[in-house]
Amino acid sequence: MNKRSFLKAVGAVLAGPAVLAAPRVLRANRPIRVIVPLPAGSSNDFVARAITVLVSQTLGQPIIVENREGANGTIGTMELLRAAPDGHTLMCGSLSPLAANVAFIKNLPYDPATDMTPIAGASLTNHVLMVRQDSPVQTFQDFLAHAKAHPGKLNVGASTSIVQLQIATINAMAGVSLVNIPYRGTPATLNDVIGGVLDATFTDPGNALAQVRGGNLKALAVTSLERNPTTPEWPAISETLPGFDFPSWNAFVGPKGLQADFVQRFSQAVQEALNDAELAAKMAQSGTTALHLNPDELRDFTAAEIAKYVTLARAANIEPQ
Repeated sequence: MNKRSFLKAVGAVLAGPAVLAAPRVLRANRPIRVIVPLPAGSSNDFVARAITVLVSQTLGQPIIVENREGANGTIGTMELLRAAPDGHTLMCGSLSPLAANVAFIKNLPYDPATDMTPIAGASLTNHVLMVRQDSPVQTFQDFLAHAKAHPGKLNVGASTSIVQLQIATINAMAGVSLVNIPYRGTPATLNDVIGGVLDATFTDPGNALAQVRGGNLKALAVTSLERNPTTPEWPAISETLPGFDFPSWNAFVGPKGLQADFVQRFSQAVQEALNDAELAAKMAQSGTTALHLNPDELRDFTAAEIAKYVTLARAANIEPQ
């Protein structure tokens, strides 16, 4: 090999890694895909679609929302983590895949604290404790008194591990013995409360409002530390059991390694969307408020939520499965 050929070969080798390491960039003619790890029609799905309409307008980039439900959000999350960190695949996830799954799923195939890029908060809401409209129980205090008078007799439907933990925490804090009845979905729990199969259940505010307005069920209390400003007439469980705090939330994340400039642009677009009065009104109709968190705030918030759920699950003797 002569000197010229040798230099060309060395140059090709040196150039190779540079080409491979070149940062991937968002292409304007290719849409951003936002994965929702829960079914269409869920509160997570509603929030993702409502916010991304405005974000798309701000960025001048088409956004497509895709539902990839299953395994408590794990299926959609793993699809996100397999995607290239080029800004074309993101996720608007709920509390379960972004934090609580650490406490409930054995051998979880990802770490939400390190395997994702936090982008922005999306929405904040809560669960609502519901009983039949004709139930003699009128308040949460009545509910606890009834539970104490009938130990091990009150059946409460739980469609998620988080609701199961809420039931266990009420039992521990109030000294009652509510019976957790596992269900595969919220609609079935609501139907069985209406039909008298269950004594109570927890559901999201959107479903709660619909059932109250339809005269089927009544709301006793919300699971957030403070009353939900969209339903101020419903007290918080913490007003009776101080410290009881189980908010529900959604947030935008990306795969690990997402470029900082894109993260900041998308995060800012979400913040602008959350400040839109029309969007706020739509969210309020389903009992949801904005969760304003920038990337650093979301990282800290997620870490705190993971630690909280792990601690509470251990205290309630709930083992990952």
